[in-house]
Amino acid sequence: MAYKEPAPIKDKENPFESMMSRFNIAAEVLGLDDDTYEVLKSPARQVIVNLPVTMDDGSVRVFEGFRVVHSTILGPSKGGIRYDQGVFLDEVKALAAWMTWKCAVVDIPYGGAKGGIVCDPSSMSAGELERLTRAYTVALIDTFGPDQDIPAPDMGTGPREMAWLMDEYSKTKGMTVNSVVTGKPLVLGGSLGRVEATGRGVMVSAMAAMEVLGMDPTEATAAVQGFGNVGSWAAKLLSERGVRILGVSDVSGAYWNENGINIDEAIAYKNAHHGRLEGYAGAEPISNDELLTSAVDLLVPAAVEDVITARNADQIQAKLIVEGANGPTSANADRIINEKGIMVVPDILANSGGVTVSYFEWVQNRLGYKWSLDMVTERSDRIMTEAFNKVYATSQKYGVPMRIAAYIVAIDKVAQTYKFRGGF
Repeated sequence: MAYKEPAPIKDKENPFESMMSRFNIAAEVLGLDDDTYEVLKSPARQVIVNLPVTMDDGSVRVFEGFRVVHSTILGPSKGGIRYDQGVFLDEVKALAAWMTWKCAVVDIPYGGAKGGIVCDPSSMSAGELERLTRAYTVALIDTFGPDQDIPAPDMGTGPREMAWLMDEYSKTKGMTVNSVVTGKPLVLGGSLGRVEATGRGVMVSAMAAMEVLGMDPTEATAAVQGFGNVGSWAAKLLSERGVRILGVSDVSGAYWNENGINIDEAIAYKNAHHGRLEGYAGAEPISNDELLTSAVDLLVPAAVEDVITARNADQIQAKLIVEGANGPTSANADRIINEKGIMVVPDILANSGGVTVSYFEWVQNRLGYKWSLDMVTERSDRIMTEAFNKVYATSQKYGVPMRIAAYIVAIDKVAQTYKFRGGF
């Protein structure tokens, strides 16, 4: 029987405080003035809604929903909507702030936002999820808008939910408004290249980091923690560039093959077995902790937050960590990682390929014109590489780790824009 991974022990770290601890260090290095600091740390808007939804059995359940707009200084706010039982306001606040810094790092004209509904989508029918999504859209009709706040998919949501949101929003406006949301199905104005965009950005970041570290991708090994959309695409694209993927993991456990895992085969297996790797014969089951601390050159945490913590950071053997997930390294693990001399390409840089191609989707919707896949990937690769180079140069200039450098780049851009726009 395959090894069953116990639930990970999470550091009891508030995600908003975790984000702020990095923000504070970067603000200090940058010499940010107190007034701008106060403006940038505070969310612009926090909306809490209660959504009565008729369930399939005729009963009415009330779901709690959130939307936090952290900033609109650079442009309309942008950020996903997650459907999860563990959604809470501080998490949404942290994710919204991360979106602000993410958009600023890759230099796209968006502020940051995030949304969430406390629910278990796996236990709900398509009809219940549709009614919930439409109720949420109506409740936030004054918040959403192609020039105000543009949602996208996140944990527990996908193109289907975005199609419902777009349709409900369009009904209230009396016309089709494709550009109100990104991550839509292709036939509804979605962009080519969007599905693989985040994983592709992780690959581009890893390649850029390997270059500055003098690592040869064809001789490098990697472990990818999380084999969902981001992790599987990152693994596939890395393996196509010669990186040997020795370990992967998903909710069913972690899997290891010393000779390298055939990623296309693993993806095909996962797709044929309800999205799980359980029982995959091309690798041996190991524990998730063993995967994270394995002797590989590159580690890609691409699942959930707080998997690298003060509890296991000193055991990490990888020379390079490229963060596919949001917040996979807790703030109290940063010091340990830095002391070990491991380069970390942080989440707000490494996984911003998704929001970059979301921006392209919005641009295409506004233009009423579709770009080719080559055009999308060429432009997103260029943006990701330029962003990496800018963050790396900043880390060298200030003598700080890449994570703090990414925050410095982002905060500096938003602060300068705020000063040009002026407050009250």
